[in-house]
Amino acid sequence: KRYGARGLTDDTITLNFTGSAGQSFGAFIPRGMLMHVDGDANDYFGKGLSGGKVVVSSPLRGQSETNVIAGNVCLYGATSGEAYINGRAGERFAVRNSGANVVVEGIGDHGCEYMTGGRVVILGNVGKNFGAGMSGGIAYVLPEDLQEFKAKCNPEMIGFEGVHSKEDEAILHQLLEQHVHYTESTKAKQILNNWTQYVGRFIKVVPTDYKKMLNRINEFEAQGLSEDQATMKAFLANSPKKDLVLSNK
Repeated sequence: KRYGARGLTDDTITLNFTGSAGQSFGAFIPRGMLMHVDGDANDYFGKGLSGGKVVVSSPLRGQSETNVIAGNVCLYGATSGEAYINGRAGERFAVRNSGANVVVEGIGDHGCEYMTGGRVVILGNVGKNFGAGMSGGIAYVLPEDLQEFKAKCNPEMIGFEGVHSKEDEAILHQLLEQHVHYTESTKAKQILNNWTQYVGRFIKVVPTDYKKMLNRINEFEAQGLSEDQATMKAFLANSPKKDLVLSNK
């Protein structure tokens, strides 16, 4: 009641669990809450995440992290917040994610389906139909086999790039540091300790229309507009004039 939609300072309320978490662990939690399970989690982990943090870490570091540690439909409909998964997750991962930042070490089929925002880092392989209907947000994937990864993607709305800009590299590096901080992931530690060898192997997956919008926003910001002003101008510039209803008020 006191802090409203703004929420509390990050990690004000921390809840630690050991064992197997049931369905919808950490669903809808707001900013300021951190829920951490050392064990495994069932389906709908972090469903509707609304600014808080959810973490599931493997009790045994190393090879056990290659196992599935979180169930299906994790982060469904998440709007903001962070999630760190120290192992693989099941199918339909981050479906309709619109703003959460996530690190996971492999996922099943239909990952990032209808995603509209946020960032997802995947330190391993994905299942079939990755990125179907993905219209926003960015995924950074470290596949074991590049050609196999691309063959499993749905290319209708997405494109592939490397991690070339300093901004992308800084974002990716920070998310991996957070992953290590919360889960002690041995895989993330190895990547960070050998950063120059690994960063070039990441594939940046970005929706084609979303990339056009980001480029226009950057152009308008370079002209001196604020982020909000540049975003609105880019939206208007990319909208069909016949669909716009402008008010003189």
